[in-house]
Amino acid sequence: MVNSVPMIIRPRQVAAVLEHLRDFPVVAIIGPRQIGKTTLTHLVAAAGAEAVQRLDLESPADLNRLAAEPEFVLGELRGLVVIDEVQRQPELFPVLRVLADRRPLPARFLILGSASPDLLRQSSETLAGRIFYHELAGLGLNEVGPERINELWLRGGFPRAWLARSDAAAFRWLESFARTFLERDLPGLGIRIPAATLRRFWTMLAHWHGQVWNSSEFARSFGVADTTVRRYLDILSDAMVVRQLQPYHANLSKRQVKSPKIFLRDSGVLHRLLGIDSRDALLAHPKSGASWEGFVMEMLIGQLDPPSSQVHFWKTHTGAELDLLIPERRIGFEIKRTTKPKVTPSIRSALRDLDLDQLIIVHAGSESYPLASNVRAVAASRLEADLQS
Repeated sequence: MVNSVPMIIRPRQVAAVLEHLRDFPVVAIIGPRQIGKTTLTHLVAAAGAEAVQRLDLESPADLNRLAAEPEFVLGELRGLVVIDEVQRQPELFPVLRVLADRRPLPARFLILGSASPDLLRQSSETLAGRIFYHELAGLGLNEVGPERINELWLRGGFPRAWLARSDAAAFRWLESFARTFLERDLPGLGIRIPAATLRRFWTMLAHWHGQVWNSSEFARSFGVADTTVRRYLDILSDAMVVRQLQPYHANLSKRQVKSPKIFLRDSGVLHRLLGIDSRDALLAHPKSGASWEGFVMEMLIGQLDPPSSQVHFWKTHTGAELDLLIPERRIGFEIKRTTKPKVTPSIRSALRDLDLDQLIIVHAGSESYPLASNVRAVAASRLEADLQS
């Protein structure tokens, strides 16, 4: 048990972190609060053979312990050293650089934090070449079972929402998460914007989910300047509750969309902000299709694990588009809330114009099968198994 919540075994995540620790002296597990970072470190510790030392920078005792001579305190530790909420003490990063360069290496560091400009800037500047970022997403089908895909779509991937005894209890937890995130977590990252303002903005983003960003239109609706909504959007993106999916610009004569698409990363949070609290309400909601697209897209990104800079969408002003594109792998994905996917002119255009090796249509049916040359239909419930094969 961790924090009175049953521990969900996440073997793929554990294996990935252990592999990174073999290759890097410092591994950062980053993700929003309550996504399971601390639980993952317990699983990693149980799977490894090293002694584990833990420091939680939300603990006054641990903060005081490190305040005077952090290099001496950390330098005395051996095995695996876990530092939680590391963004609260960014001055530790230069110390970690010194400790990571020791030879032989007596300790490796597993640092946890909610993504923030301070965390990302400090660590990237001082630990270049010594740190690997492992982005922890919500629960996936391999962890909950493919037969429960619709329940996962409704509740989202936060472990506490998933483990709630009912949908009503799950959405009560999600509401509590949203309030705590706005009232405590963001101020803890140095954000000084009223919680009510960001709640309203976050809710408006939920209604914008799956659409191409338009700062001017959004600013008019929100009643502030373009630069203000841009700043709010970046704050929620840095905190890893919103994804700005960047467009891909192929070298074509066609005019292509150049603004990002906006998605809330967790479908449960999206549904809470939209006032959706049941499967029937979800299927009847006008954002149901966009919600499904974002949910499947996050599963794909979690499964394929590409760097954020390699994940795009593609859209031209003539109507051709692709929901998800990984150009370095020459593979694209179209996500459809249908049981009978088809090869459309837009899909043929994407194959041709982007010179793709493969295009996968992820659908809501139960079977996977080829549709055309280089085009395959894959059932969302079989997504992880089919992609592995």
